[in-house]
Amino acid sequence: MEKPAQARSRPDYGIDAPGVVRNLFVAGSVALLVSVIAYSGMLPWKEVARALVRMGASMAVGFLGMGSYMFYSSKVSKLHEREWLLDLIPWRGDETVLDVGCGRGLMLIGAAKRLTTGTAAGIDIWQTEDLSGNHPDAPLENARLEGVADRVTVSTADMRQIPFPDGHFDVIVSNVAIHNLYQASERAAAVREIARVLKPGGACVLADVLHEAEYASVLRTSGVTDVQRHDSSITSLFFAMMTLGRVRPFVLVARKP
Repeated sequence: MEKPAQARSRPDYGIDAPGVVRNLFVAGSVALLVSVIAYSGMLPWKEVARALVRMGASMAVGFLGMGSYMFYSSKVSKLHEREWLLDLIPWRGDETVLDVGCGRGLMLIGAAKRLTTGTAAGIDIWQTEDLSGNHPDAPLENARLEGVADRVTVSTADMRQIPFPDGHFDVIVSNVAIHNLYQASERAAAVREIARVLKPGGACVLADVLHEAEYASVLRTSGVTDVQRHDSSITSLFFAMMTLGRVRPFVLVARKP
């Protein structure tokens, strides 16, 4: 159960895809139970029992391993990943920053901590299926706990219609958010909006797990022509193995001429 904001002394950036994490643990537990029952000799069919032991054990390892990794990533490793992502941009301290799909403020607050006179704005529609405890009060409370409340604002807004004028931001970040739009046309609209509100000479960092070529193409056709790819080889390899190649985390760092 999540602690009330006033009871917390440390920021809480939530569990990513909490429903997926829960389902992985449930499926892994069921597979483990099947394997244990088959191994115990309670089933009269020896060949079937041996097959169930092998299948159940392998499925339990896969599901529980993936669920554990996602939980650990949400609580620990995504903080390190945030710093790596933000290090991809040279900071002056006076930038105007936008976090698209800011959630509980992980990237938003990380960027704000690198500012001196600049400001950081976050937008989201606060879907709790994407992040546990997702609510506009959460990033504001985390910003207070991190000591950057004076540099942070949040708005309820759709990434397909970003409510800021053209060329408004020096830096735009978005971390594992755009893929939550299921239609290619909607994802393209979001990336076009990011390109629109990015200043000439500005930079954006788009980190996600799907649709790399799609994002890069839309950025280039929207005038953000300097697009470079980065990835974390260990993370990418892990997800590629666990998802049979369907998920390959990537990072695009792009600059508008």
